[in-house]
Amino acid sequence: MANSLHPIAICKTSEVRIKSSDIRRSQAKHSQALNWQNIRKISFFRSTTTIHFSTMLAVSSTSRLVARGARQAVVVAGQRQAAVQAVRRAATRGIQSVAQTDRDTITRLLYSIGTKREVERHLRIFSSSSHPSQPAKFAVIKVGGAVLAELDELALSLSFLYRVGLYPVVLHGAGPQLNDIMEREGVVPDYIDGIRVTNAKTLQVARRVFLEENLKLVGALEKLGTRARPITSGVFSADYLDKDKYGLVGKITKVDKRPIEASIRAGALPILTSLAESADGQILNVNADIAAGELAKELEPMKIVFLNDKGGMFHGVTGEKLDVINLDEEYESLMKEPWVKYGTKLKLREFKELLDHLPRSSSVAVISAASLQKELFTDSGAGTLIRRGYKLFKHNSIDAIGADRFRQVVHDRDPEVLAGFQSVTGVLNDLKNTPYTIYGDEPLDVLAVVSHPEGEVPVMTKLLASRSGALNNVLDNVFHAIKKDHRKLFWTAQADDENRGWHFERADGSFTRAGKSLFWYGIQDVAEVERIVKEFEANGRIERSYLPVGPSAPPHRAAANASPAGARAYSTMARRAFGRVPGSSRGYATAASTSTEPKRLGLIGARGYTGQALTTLLSSHPHLSLSHVSSRQLAGSPLEGYSKASVTYSNLSPEDVEHMEKEGAVDAWVMALPNGVCKPFVDAIDRGAKERGENASVVVDLGADYRFENGWTYGLPELYGRDHVRAAKRVSNPGCYATSTQLLLAPLVPYLKPGYLPTVFGVSGYSGAGTIMENDPATGKLVTKPKVSAESLKGGIKPYSLTGHIHEREAGYHLSTLLTSEAGPVKVAFVPSVAPWFSGIISTASVPLKEKMTAKDVAGLYEEKYKNEPLIRIQKDVAQLQDVEGKHGWTVGGFQMSVEGDRVVVVGGLDNLLKGAATQCLQNLNLALGYDEYAGIPTH
Repeated sequence: MANSLHPIAICKTSEVRIKSSDIRRSQAKHSQALNWQNIRKISFFRSTTTIHFSTMLAVSSTSRLVARGARQAVVVAGQRQAAVQAVRRAATRGIQSVAQTDRDTITRLLYSIGTKREVERHLRIFSSSSHPSQPAKFAVIKVGGAVLAELDELALSLSFLYRVGLYPVVLHGAGPQLNDIMEREGVVPDYIDGIRVTNAKTLQVARRVFLEENLKLVGALEKLGTRARPITSGVFSADYLDKDKYGLVGKITKVDKRPIEASIRAGALPILTSLAESADGQILNVNADIAAGELAKELEPMKIVFLNDKGGMFHGVTGEKLDVINLDEEYESLMKEPWVKYGTKLKLREFKELLDHLPRSSSVAVISAASLQKELFTDSGAGTLIRRGYKLFKHNSIDAIGADRFRQVVHDRDPEVLAGFQSVTGVLNDLKNTPYTIYGDEPLDVLAVVSHPEGEVPVMTKLLASRSGALNNVLDNVFHAIKKDHRKLFWTAQADDENRGWHFERADGSFTRAGKSLFWYGIQDVAEVERIVKEFEANGRIERSYLPVGPSAPPHRAAANASPAGARAYSTMARRAFGRVPGSSRGYATAASTSTEPKRLGLIGARGYTGQALTTLLSSHPHLSLSHVSSRQLAGSPLEGYSKASVTYSNLSPEDVEHMEKEGAVDAWVMALPNGVCKPFVDAIDRGAKERGENASVVVDLGADYRFENGWTYGLPELYGRDHVRAAKRVSNPGCYATSTQLLLAPLVPYLKPGYLPTVFGVSGYSGAGTIMENDPATGKLVTKPKVSAESLKGGIKPYSLTGHIHEREAGYHLSTLLTSEAGPVKVAFVPSVAPWFSGIISTASVPLKEKMTAKDVAGLYEEKYKNEPLIRIQKDVAQLQDVEGKHGWTVGGFQMSVEGDRVVVVGGLDNLLKGAATQCLQNLNLALGYDEYAGIPTH
């Protein structure tokens, strides 16, 4: 038949529960050929298997337990025999590495609490969070005193993490134990403002209790074969919180992470108490929650876990456990809720203050010890997850998010566009055919388009996710928002889609042919699917190659493809058998909420190469418009290279600038002037800003005048953070050589050999030497010319400023802020040269190291330092000019060690006009103005 429907299978969710031993039989039935008229509706669920962690230890440590004659309880919800067999199999693996066997066995057992994909993803994320240089990046776990009472459960949960190669930093309190002892000794606890007043007698008892509880936990871990190290002093330094009021209570002033990192490097879990020492050696009592927060601020771990006996935070009215709290979106409204008061309000405030100091990849979990594995290794979690959050949007027009931003996402991610099967313009034109809604998150890590003509079934025509969006489960949250609005949905995906498994897990049914899959949810009736598919074919809403329609296969091919027992030729997928409802998983990192408010920019000194590069970038910015450009020599001439509007050069004086600032003519200024020239303009803006108060303009200076000034923020976001730039009104843009040098040396700063200088040899294109104005003989007009031409270099390079270059001092000055206070300043030996190409810097660093390392170790330092930076690319090969010229980021590679292993040579580079100037300027402008950091910047 010319238009016959191909056999399709779907799986309808039902309440059938099949034991895990029957799953294979269900799968065999599930694979039989099914067609429109003969659908066998089969569903199987993950058996309600629960495996206590003691089972995991029994499996992974059988030989040791048998040797000791120990016994561990095995609870497998009716599947005891399967676990016993696993134990027997594990006992035969004597030749294998015990550590690897433990990890493999426990990882497999973890599949009982989540899907294999979930577990392996979380393990991969956590395992990659730490590095030998920073081994304490996984988690800080604060253990409440009440949890210490359940010592065996706690020790099992921590041993579980140790067995899979994860090293949390554990800090415990001992409040209930302390109260019990003090009560027995006739001491009545005294509290002021919720803080325990601590006198000498109380402190004496507290020290004893802390040490006893610490050793109990260490001992319990050691009995399970888990190495642990008690750390009861030397980490926290403190001053008196208020000696007269609270007595011997401390306020932490410094955290020394060295004892913690030494413990982890030695293969032992660090177990801390919350006691601190003052400068004169006095022991001070510190609240354990506060100590955990200060510890987290220093270590910046992915997870901060607060273990309590309740297992989470709960709604004050309904009593239901709060699953996720997105602080960016919910904090203000939560704090106004009548049931949020006293302790709950204090906790939320403390969590927000903590997370505001940490990267957005960090999150807080409040959970019980027994559910720790489920919280860490499944998307659903088990306790309460608190994160800074992200805001989702949905709009009925691309204008609401900006046509340029939409176009950029389609250009960078749409597989049809990347393959050349469709153009960006074609995608935009298709949007006009039916009503549609765009879903996504503010940074556009995920963008989805749903077409929904009235009276027809919606079709998700685009689902474009960045790697970050998929990894951090923004994809799931956007999909969940779509499911809220649409009870039924169809969509398509290709076989080479890297998230192909994700589509199958969230679909109720699918049809696959020739590498193209059609998915749907919300429809269980086969006849309805058939009817909808025919409508799609008639209306052309889905490309025909995705639909189960078309000519029948030729007889000889049909016979050749026939399978025994009529096994079906096309893929189908039931609703995910195990885990949560699709779209409800929580993820880890979240993105900041950003502004989309249109704003205006004034550019002073726009005639040079950097000003021209910035002008070109601003043409593609979705929110920021160039309203004023000033150049004394080009006044009255039209601005070239800016496509948003017609702009004419003016010659603004400091008085003009002051008046414009008072009137609020612009929201930001960029100073693209020679060194030493911009101060009168900055002073004028400062005078005008006094009348505008908090609404004063942002100023970004591209010169060197303010790179060492107090009151100015140094804007190199990849090294010194984003938050301080977001809060700044005055930003100094780093120099081009200085940017490359700092990015090149920063990962190695902790390993610099004392008394030896790292040397950086930099070679830049001649555009870095600046410009001059000359009359064009042909037109008589002033034109920009390079100060140093390619011809003058005669094909060679020219070293200059052999000592004392300004970027040498700039790089050392700011790199020194990455050191601890005890270490001396960083000094850099820098030698620049100019080359006969137009733009692009290649920097070669030769760095003496204080300890021997391998090239792999060094490359790992760079990967860890810059792992989430879209404008930084790490490669194996030496960075060359073609890797950086015309690019908006920084590239590093060619990691080579000396024969002795105590000196490394690394090569990095950037375009001096882009990441070395204009692109970095736009990053800083975006942050300071509240935009997405990469708005208007191609990041692909």
